[in-house]
Amino acid sequence: MTMATLSSAFLFIFSCFLACSISVSGRPATFLEDFRITWSDSHIKQIDGGRAIQLILDQNSGCGFASKRRYLFGRVSMKIKLIPGDSAGTVTAFYMNSDTDTVRDELDFEFLGNRTGQPYTVQTNIYAHGKGDKEQRVNLWFDPAADFHTYTIIWNHHHIVFYVDEVPIRVYKNNEAKNIPYPKFQPMGVYSTLWEADDWATRGGLEKIDWSKAPFLAYYKDFDIEGCPVPGPANCASNPRNWWEGTAYQALNAMEARRYRWVRMNHMIYDYCTDKSRYPVTPPECMAGI
Repeated sequence: MTMATLSSAFLFIFSCFLACSISVSGRPATFLEDFRITWSDSHIKQIDGGRAIQLILDQNSGCGFASKRRYLFGRVSMKIKLIPGDSAGTVTAFYMNSDTDTVRDELDFEFLGNRTGQPYTVQTNIYAHGKGDKEQRVNLWFDPAADFHTYTIIWNHHHIVFYVDEVPIRVYKNNEAKNIPYPKFQPMGVYSTLWEADDWATRGGLEKIDWSKAPFLAYYKDFDIEGCPVPGPANCASNPRNWWEGTAYQALNAMEARRYRWVRMNHMIYDYCTDKSRYPVTPPECMAGI
């Protein structure tokens, strides 16, 4: 192969690399690279040169932040260390939201605080084409305030999966062929908030927040968003070569399916699919499986 041929090959590979780089946004980032504070900036403190942050809830205020951009399909992941000790009445939320008033799409992690010694509950919810009320609750099988754990949402054309570390706790399949709504048209931003919700968060509001334990502190690090930014290349979201659209991410593998069943058998404490008081007729998406 001549030097000219080698040079042409290198330029071709480099141009392909650049094309992929501008189509798909993603890398572990410092906080201010990808995010902005949305409320109460005095209650969010940067740590370790912006590679981690502390969220603060006290009687004056909670706080929140959001991604600077919105994304259509991809993966978002953060490591979070939740409020230790007596966290009843608090909610630490990590979610994606289309930020549209009437026809909202949203994918929620909500960590519901509890009394000291009781398990932390994570509630997931999904809004598709404006319809939500799809809550599931799982008691975490570890102490999420003792150390950082990774919370991830994968969203592609095939399904949405919520992961705790590498364990899938929620799967929502794309069943548009059965006329079941699936979020795929609206880009979503990435959000997080720490706030007081003692009217519902812990045992349905029976356990109230104990302000003598304030301030309540949660920590975040390893912010990682990989997806198609909007505005951005128009063909990115439909590109089947995006890694999150690959065969390995179109359904749970055998190990993930076992872990998913284990969570549902041993740690699920509420599933809207089986709540006959709310849904006398089982919602159609609940019969779609994984």
